[in-house]
Amino acid sequence: MNRNRKSLYKYRFLYLLALPAFAYLVINNYMPMVGLVLAFKNYSFAKGIFGSDWNGIKNFTYLFGSKWAGIMFRNTILYNLVFIFLGTAIAVFTAILLNEVRNVMAQKIYQILILIPYLVSTVLIGYLVFAFFSNENGFINKGIIEPLGGQKIDWYLTPEAWPFILVFVQMWRSFGFQSIVFFATIIGFDKSLYEAAVVDGASAWQQIKKITLPLLKPTVIILVIMSLGRMFSTDFGLFYQVPQDTGMLYEVTTTIDTFVYRALMTDHDIGRSLAAGFLQSVLGFIVVLVTNSIVRKVEPDSALF
Repeated sequence: MNRNRKSLYKYRFLYLLALPAFAYLVINNYMPMVGLVLAFKNYSFAKGIFGSDWNGIKNFTYLFGSKWAGIMFRNTILYNLVFIFLGTAIAVFTAILLNEVRNVMAQKIYQILILIPYLVSTVLIGYLVFAFFSNENGFINKGIIEPLGGQKIDWYLTPEAWPFILVFVQMWRSFGFQSIVFFATIIGFDKSLYEAAVVDGASAWQQIKKITLPLLKPTVIILVIMSLGRMFSTDFGLFYQVPQDTGMLYEVTTTIDTFVYRALMTDHDIGRSLAAGFLQSVLGFIVVLVTNSIVRKVEPDSALF
């Protein structure tokens, strides 16, 4: 006990520095969890959170009772799988290219350039996409298709094109941040390994294949596992703002998040929206547990826990 008190006193200033972050964590992450009870209640503004009547799992059943149930779960899962694995591959490739740039100033400029899209608001990205794909004045129609003699395409009435557009937009805006994370890992590798490889006559590709990728594997696995935790959640702005909430595109743009938002705006049912968020968290948690268990059996050193 005395040892604990001495340790507490010794590091008191560090604990004080950590106090605001701890308070933010409690207020922002844990206190709102009380509201999860609304997922199992028929919420009434007059009765309040704890006075509202319980209704079991009825708030959850509407997710599966709608004709959109299969579509929104399909879109949410498939888009996330593409985002995770394609995004990881592009980010790793970019990080390796950054590491091959020897000029320090050029390296920093490249890092800034690829990070800018990640910092841009989704609303602004939606308008940028509209500037390219607008039926009347879009660059694709006016600057490419019509000058080549083709007929303009009404992109916002062409659902089959939007899976590719959304994937491209997501890759463009997110690969920079992921690349910086992987690049930060790569520059921490022991340089003597590369020096020994050069002495042995290894080419740049052989160094990447035999040294960089194997050493980067644990970081990649951990980040993929963490990404799988959001398998049932999507970027609301990407699927709502970018396609301009166009009804003709609902077949390929409806995810759990956009479906719940539209239902909330129509029915004003808070309990249903909380039920959807709770279900997303539980399913994501299960996916992380299962994935981590598999990784722990196959590659124990790369497991998250």
